[in-house]
Amino acid sequence: MSKPYKGFRPPWIEERAPEGSYREIFKWGDHTETKIPKESLYKMMKEIFKMTDEDFKEPREIGYDKVSYDVPVGLGEDKLDALRAIVGAANVRTDDYARLSVAYGKTMHDLMRLRKKVIENIPDVVLYPENKEQIEKIVAYASEKKIPLYVYGGGSSVTRGVECMRGGISLDMRLNFNKVIAFNEINQTITVEAGMSGPQLEEHLNNAVKEFGAKRAYTCGHFPQSFEYSSVGGWTVTRGAGQNSTYYGKIEHIVLGQEYATPAGVIKTDDYAAKACGPDINQIMMGSEGAFGVLTHVTLRFFRYMPENRVKFSYLFKSWADGQAAAREIMQGEFGMPSVFRLSDPEETELMLRLYGVDEIPGALKIFNALGYPQFDINKSLEGEVNGEGKCLFLGWSEGEKGFARNQARQVRKICTAYGALPLGSFPVKGWEKGRFKDPYLRDAMQDFGIMTDTLECTVNWDNMDKVHKFVRAYCKSRPNTICTTHLSHAYPQGANLYFIFITKMSELDDYLQYHRGILDHIQASGAAISHHHGIGKMFAPWLEGFLGSNQMDIIRCLKKHFDPDDVMNPGGTIAVDLDESEKRYLREKW
Repeated sequence: MSKPYKGFRPPWIEERAPEGSYREIFKWGDHTETKIPKESLYKMMKEIFKMTDEDFKEPREIGYDKVSYDVPVGLGEDKLDALRAIVGAANVRTDDYARLSVAYGKTMHDLMRLRKKVIENIPDVVLYPENKEQIEKIVAYASEKKIPLYVYGGGSSVTRGVECMRGGISLDMRLNFNKVIAFNEINQTITVEAGMSGPQLEEHLNNAVKEFGAKRAYTCGHFPQSFEYSSVGGWTVTRGAGQNSTYYGKIEHIVLGQEYATPAGVIKTDDYAAKACGPDINQIMMGSEGAFGVLTHVTLRFFRYMPENRVKFSYLFKSWADGQAAAREIMQGEFGMPSVFRLSDPEETELMLRLYGVDEIPGALKIFNALGYPQFDINKSLEGEVNGEGKCLFLGWSEGEKGFARNQARQVRKICTAYGALPLGSFPVKGWEKGRFKDPYLRDAMQDFGIMTDTLECTVNWDNMDKVHKFVRAYCKSRPNTICTTHLSHAYPQGANLYFIFITKMSELDDYLQYHRGILDHIQASGAAISHHHGIGKMFAPWLEGFLGSNQMDIIRCLKKHFDPDDVMNPGGTIAVDLDESEKRYLREKW
């Protein structure tokens, strides 16, 4: 919070969640960390959601109760003993807290269920493997005994990717499976265990001189918003993207080699930068989301760490159309790709200017209006005018070799100013950078008072971007008193990612599921790809064949049959490989 409240301040929960509680599981990130809306944002929420201070007098469904439920373990002692023989008794847990802690991810559906103590689809046992040999033995045993096997990496899935739909075993990779296997400075590659978190990987690379005797410091180049609480394995199997992906690439451009334990045996790819040796097994395995096997080792390229060369920039456009046109020209300019690349639509811009402190600069908003950079009227938007005009904030930075980074920034400035953009310097970028890994904590604070925040994203080409933006927003705004912000990010010469954030007063599961389903329907109907980097999991699976086409889906089913003929690897809907038509229809209606 930037300043103390002058008026009523809600009793935001800022203390650590009680140990062993539901809140400890559903809360985002660090148990001691919180982020509270500043007063101007709180006032805006009251206005938009037609709430008063009275609605914020007392938080509800805060989850302070100790985790406890009556769901018996479905595996007999003989099977549990066999698993203890593989990983050791200390690495086998069947208590209520351990089982629930790996059952759900971080979509709002998961958080609502945990707040309401809806316990479903939990594993019978949680294992904490220490090496790939143990994982190979677990996969072989689960395959032999037909025990469902799931994997929990960092737990940040927003697609129900980790949910144990048929009980069985969940492998929690966080505790023991996070070691460096090999560091190769000549090739600029590092091989790690799949449970390694983002901060662990980045720390190893930043400290490469001391740790590996390297000549310089390096960076992983992959920084999703979930960076602090996601794993290398999770990034890989979902085909994830980081916020710097426009320069460094998505994870499928960073990963060079993988090793999997599957019921069909070990699958290990090479780590050559490029080859022409038939269909690429490396790419076939990425995106499989645990449905083919368990990812054990990952070999990634890494990059020189040169933060001192970053040139941060931000611009204010008079319209979304001008911003899109400039973004496309930058991407097609062939002078190199900026690293962070983010254009907010008018509704998101109004929130961004407040969230990152631009509104606190004396007279800033009035000056923007006077210069012809119009304010987006959120009230009109709430009344149904969903695509009104307004200024758009573009921010980012270039990096790499000093001259390269500076030239990128000069070219960006040249293009932006040609489209009438007002340079704002680095101030908004620094605000975004400071909050980019902390903003998810706001969800907990607002949900304590019945305000729901969630996201969906998709891939568009430049020529259908505006159509998708308008079509999806129109549905999102069909719910009364709802915020729907959108930003363009992860850009390419041919298109970009559109990322929708919807915020509304909502606390019932059925309402959420109906709304979420409608947004997915509209993303698919608009002609966009249904996911750019979140993956598919079990929640998006009923829409996958409609996007890929039946012949293409049959290829994935054939791969599933080869790797896992008995359907023990992440069963229950993952990437739709084990769903028939009636199940897909049912899940689309239910979810």
